[in-house]
Amino acid sequence: MPRAATSNKRKTPSKNTPLVWADDTELVGLVFDLEVTNSTSLYSQYTIGLHAWFLDQVRQINPDLSAYLHDGESEKPFNISALEGQLLPSGKQLQLQANHIYRWQINAISQPVVQFLSQWLNQPPTTLKLRDASLQVKQISIVHPPTTYKQILQLSTETRRNINLSFISPTSFRRKGHHLPLPVPFNLFHSYLRRWNDFSGISIEQDAFLNWIDENVIIHKHRLESVKVAAGKRGSVTGFTGAISLGLSKSALANIEFTQLFYALVQLAPYCGTGHKTTFGLGQTCLDWVEPESNTSSGMITNLLPERIEELTTIFTAQRKRTGGDRTEKIATTWATILARREMGESLQVIAEDLEIPYTTVKTYVKLARRALKDTHST
Repeated sequence: MPRAATSNKRKTPSKNTPLVWADDTELVGLVFDLEVTNSTSLYSQYTIGLHAWFLDQVRQINPDLSAYLHDGESEKPFNISALEGQLLPSGKQLQLQANHIYRWQINAISQPVVQFLSQWLNQPPTTLKLRDASLQVKQISIVHPPTTYKQILQLSTETRRNINLSFISPTSFRRKGHHLPLPVPFNLFHSYLRRWNDFSGISIEQDAFLNWIDENVIIHKHRLESVKVAAGKRGSVTGFTGAISLGLSKSALANIEFTQLFYALVQLAPYCGTGHKTTFGLGQTCLDWVEPESNTSSGMITNLLPERIEELTTIFTAQRKRTGGDRTEKIATTWATILARREMGESLQVIAEDLEIPYTTVKTYVKLARRALKDTHST
């Protein structure tokens, strides 16, 4: 379980551990050390590119698995992080610094994805391409050790202490159609339990457990900050970063099964991430109290896009409601995303590819969005 002491560092990868594991492994976390030879610009929504690059790597080896990861309606059996390292502002973009190591994490939480990783690493990639940026893969290491759901559950029987959870990347939940940027225990453990029930083969009755969570989990302290990000392919997300310390009430310990599951789900958190859009870099979680590092300059650039998307979405939603437009929220969000990214200097072709919308449709949408924005300013 996590140490009680405050930490400024995330977990160090096991660099000397061979990239092999047992055939029955269901969970593992990998970290890539990446480097560019020349400083180069990077677009603000590059996590879409990381997501697409990984799925393309899967497609080359296992097309059926790639299609499932892309289109499957269940919980996603993998997640990724954003790049961790020195990203400097460069106009409306970010800049990768030459000869600087960037870390990128992939976590697998189902046996098929773990088996793919094992096969993939027999001949690991040497470069990771994000549009014009080509990052050299210097090293791949294990950051979360290979394990199974059954092993996590068995090990959790020895744990009876307070725990820390740190949300390294912006984290958010959906509640009643809106974002909830708070680590409410009910939502935290609902998030973990959904993955557990989908992939562990050890299904737990959801309502009874979450009621127990609601009644018995205590937040001892927290240090949180809200943040807005453009995550996934459309729209923006209001989330949070920071850390919380949790524990159980004395009466909770009478329920041995749920107490054991509580600590098992805590151990699952670094593998599965927290909340939604974890396949686009949100919700990366670790079991330490991690003090946030100051990164204000790149944060300001990263915030420009989601703030503009939210502003435009509000305008377009209000307009469509007045005119009786159908599918108000979805269309408004799509228009806002396209126009905001175009204003940030991205080409319509690239936006079309990212959103998986025909180029001609994107071209039409940006014209309609500009016309709607002009009509707003003229009224």
